[in-house]
Amino acid sequence: MEQEVKVTIHGAEQVEQVEQAEQAGEAEQAGEAQQQVNIPEQLKEVGEIVAEALSSLRESDSYEWILESTEKTRQYIKNNPTQSMLVSLGAGILFGLLMKRGR
Repeated sequence: MEQEVKVTIHGAEQVEQVEQAEQAGEAEQAGEAQQQVNIPEQLKEVGEIVAEALSSLRESDSYEWILESTEKTRQYIKNNPTQSMLVSLGAGILFGLLMKRGR
């Protein structure tokens, strides 16, 4: 079973639209087209910032502490499932009451 899939590659075409609109003096269309081009660039920048922050976290001592605490928590829950469930239930009820009161 073969199926044709239409693939659209964005980027160069949008840049051309911006340039054409700027040359034609259509400021509003150029602004809209430029905004469409900038969104992927902004997402790329955000992705790079997040990756850099995650990398620096992994290199810090805090990351080891987080991993150790996570493992201790997992072991506690495995060893005390009923108590863990009751604590979670109580915390959920308390949080729910606080949120309800806030409205």
